[in-house]
Amino acid sequence: MKEEEKKIYEALNPTVESLGYELSEVRLSGGKNKTLSVVVDRVAPISLEDIVAVSEEINKVLDELDPIEDAYTLDISSLGAEKPLAVDKLPLYVGQYVSLHLSHPYKGENILEGTLMEVTDDTVTLKVKEKAKRALIHFPYADVDKARLAIDM
Repeated sequence: MKEEEKKIYEALNPTVESLGYELSEVRLSGGKNKTLSVVVDRVAPISLEDIVAVSEEINKVLDELDPIEDAYTLDISSLGAEKPLAVDKLPLYVGQYVSLHLSHPYKGENILEGTLMEVTDDTVTLKVKEKAKRALIHFPYADVDKARLAIDM
């Protein structure tokens, strides 16, 4: 992170956290036409209304701080509907539809998608589609090496 971005991150972080979000990224790009990209996250889904509310508060901080000399465009977004998840934070996403990559295949599959039903210290329980039915499967938590939210089709 560039020094200018770090300064902006440190200025925005308390406000973003006070609103119940995590400040995931601050990036300043462009030459003559600069863009300040701010990415926020939280466990619960983020709506357009949420982005507008966060934007209003971030604008107040930026107006006071005035960290960028030239004109710039402010772009505030979330990580999206299929955001990556930290594997150690999987318990926070119980009840949500996820895609998990396993280091050791489960019945020959390295990628599993389904509703996260339970996460213990040792085991993950996932409700998956098997043919025309749904089934609960269990596998070692330690086998999960990547995770993201997914869209249930």
